[in-house]
Amino acid sequence: MMLPPGFTVRIRDDVRLLPSSGDGLVLVGGSPLRSVRLAPAAADRVVDRQVQVRDAASDLVVRRLLDGNLADPGGLEPVDPADLTVVVPARDRPDHLDRCLTALRGSHVIVVDDASRDPEAVAEVVRRHGANLLPLSDNLGPAGARNAGLARVATAYVAFVDSDVLADPEMLTRLAAQLADPRVALAGPRVCGHTDKARPAWFERYDVAASSLSLGTRACSVRPGAAVGWLPSACLVGRVATLREVGGFAGDLRVGEDVDLVWRLVEAGHAVRYEPGLEARHEVRGTVRAWLGRKLTYGTGGAELGRRHGDAIAPAVLSPAMAAAGAAVLAGRWWSAPAALASVAWGSHVVANALPEIPGRDALASRLAVRGLGWSLRQESALLLRHWWPLTLLACLLSRTARRMVLAALVVDTVVALHETDVRPTTLLGRRLDDLAYGAGLWLGALRSRSVRCLTPRLVRSLSGR
Repeated sequence: MMLPPGFTVRIRDDVRLLPSSGDGLVLVGGSPLRSVRLAPAAADRVVDRQVQVRDAASDLVVRRLLDGNLADPGGLEPVDPADLTVVVPARDRPDHLDRCLTALRGSHVIVVDDASRDPEAVAEVVRRHGANLLPLSDNLGPAGARNAGLARVATAYVAFVDSDVLADPEMLTRLAAQLADPRVALAGPRVCGHTDKARPAWFERYDVAASSLSLGTRACSVRPGAAVGWLPSACLVGRVATLREVGGFAGDLRVGEDVDLVWRLVEAGHAVRYEPGLEARHEVRGTVRAWLGRKLTYGTGGAELGRRHGDAIAPAVLSPAMAAAGAAVLAGRWWSAPAALASVAWGSHVVANALPEIPGRDALASRLAVRGLGWSLRQESALLLRHWWPLTLLACLLSRTARRMVLAALVVDTVVALHETDVRPTTLLGRRLDDLAYGAGLWLGALRSRSVRCLTPRLVRSLSGR
């Protein structure tokens, strides 16, 4: 399917445009990191870092740029609100539902009551807001409730908004504009933590500053291995026909159903977009037990996702050279610096050989190798502190080197926190507890399934860098 005429993308500012032989162009960047050569005829279609679809050839160029996360769509028009139905799965929590429906005022809304313990309280809120109620006699879980709502939708597009999420109709219609690309089946905004409390508790402040549902500020074509590898089902907009075609959410999953849907769509050849310029607000958990319990539950879903999707669930994607360099740096031994330098030198050699003949190729390869080392350090620190922490703890009891690596990993993680969040002592404490709860869930799921796939990194030959 061709993109509509006039569809325009803009090459990202962090992508390098380098001249190539014969008046072509080489683009270096994207996610995962790559180089793409445009022949002279294709390069001529790049004007002021923009490419507009005019014919089949320009459509092909735009697709390559979007798929490689080298460019983002621009100038998209919101869809007509009459073409969008909002499905809200709910089970009890009428106060949350009331706030959700207040924010959605003016939208066509179907509330799916997933066998509430007090269905009349939910029905009263739905009546007051003039929404449509679909009561279920059996509790199907969020995935099944969304599917039940999807079956009732008569519009071209559907939005899924959880009952503890605040999303306004204008944002949803602007998000649905991503579906102007006929390959895009699903799109999600940035989901930020939210609380109305004048004096929120420390863990609530952490969840506002660093919600695990907030996937950063970088727009992305979503797929395993990219900067954004999944989307939370807290707030999504999708193409009804395509979602029905793939069977909607996996009704047998109580956790990870959103990840599974995204990956099934990608495997079927559809595109999924993340647009952080649009935001929805997710109510944070009100108790430490509920907050940590949800993190643990998220972790337990990893094993089943690994069974269904294989290496897509890998907690890290590393090249052997950069994995060795990162481990050497974290070890902090006398041989660490020469080992890291040797790995970076080898990585530079590999990248230089992969790049076409362009000016400054060796210098660019060196910079990319250093970038790969930085990403490897970040991933390996996360492995030690989050995914593998039970093994890390045991290793620390037996090895001084392991203790040194953990201290170095804590430094790396703090630097990441300084870069990505509003860092306070409570933020750093929250990160540690978040890691412990999620990691415990991963190991619990792995033990239940007797599979360590969700704990096993994936090694690749090229440099790993998002």
